[in-house]
Amino acid sequence: MAPLKHLEMENSIIDECFRDFCASHGILTVEDFLLHDLYELAAFAEREANADRLKEGITVMLSLIELQCRPWLNGMELLEDLQRNKHTLSSGDNGMNSLLQGGYGEGQLTELVGPSSSGKTQFCMRAAASVAEKQEGSVFYIDTGNSFSARRIAQFICGGSDAAALRKRVLSRISCHTVYDIYTMFDTLQGLEVALRSQVQMNVNEYRLRLLVVDSISSTITPILGGSGSQGRALMVALGYMLKKLAHEHNIAVLVTNHTVGAGESGKTKPALGETWKSIPHVRLMLSRDNRNSNCTISILKHTSMPSGQTVRTITR
Repeated sequence: MAPLKHLEMENSIIDECFRDFCASHGILTVEDFLLHDLYELAAFAEREANADRLKEGITVMLSLIELQCRPWLNGMELLEDLQRNKHTLSSGDNGMNSLLQGGYGEGQLTELVGPSSSGKTQFCMRAAASVAEKQEGSVFYIDTGNSFSARRIAQFICGGSDAAALRKRVLSRISCHTVYDIYTMFDTLQGLEVALRSQVQMNVNEYRLRLLVVDSISSTITPILGGSGSQGRALMVALGYMLKKLAHEHNIAVLVTNHTVGAGESGKTKPALGETWKSIPHVRLMLSRDNRNSNCTISILKHTSMPSGQTVRTITR
């Protein structure tokens, strides 16, 4: 990303004094700024004589980054992108595949929304098993809640005369990365992007990355939201567009999960992370589970090419 100086023309508060303060904490570029713990940076700013101006600079930086993260594409570019070699990846579940007319779209960010125990993690692991086995692609799985289970994924893999060898091959194509905060998330995704660019340059196609899973995205974003500050919101938007950029540039299907929160006194629930996040996913699906049996209802809340409101029931085990 660009050096901080490039932002000075857009706002004078990103001046030499602010940049020197950032540099003293190892922040030289916009990327360094996003990867840094901004609560820690704000605490250091409090100790300076010009604390108010420095904290204002941090807030302005986040606002500028949020604006610059939004991709600008005209209609012809969108059509050409749609006509490129875009495929759907089987979700591993017949009901989900039927609803989405094939599965999760490459180049798109699909969000699974639902309360606890609604099946979000199971759909993530089922998709990972399906892609690694049937599409023979690799899967990058980011686990934020210690919910990843290699044993559970192995159960989704088709058996046969050489079932043990097949499970070993499939599981070797799934790499799991444990992440507990948004700064580590940025660092992990940055490392992934570097690796993907290196593969492109070296023309490495064997078992190319087909699916990126983040279970759950809300676990890393919720702790930084709240209050009247804009830092958390800007970091959330930057993370969302970083995921969409990876999906678009490397033709990857990105699958994330999000929990639900109460929507007032009506007793209804709604997706967490608020209106700002709502615009980020290409596809948004709501999961609800009947606790009396294994039935799961999947509803389309948002889709780039399909009407919302469509539902399907499937059985999860």
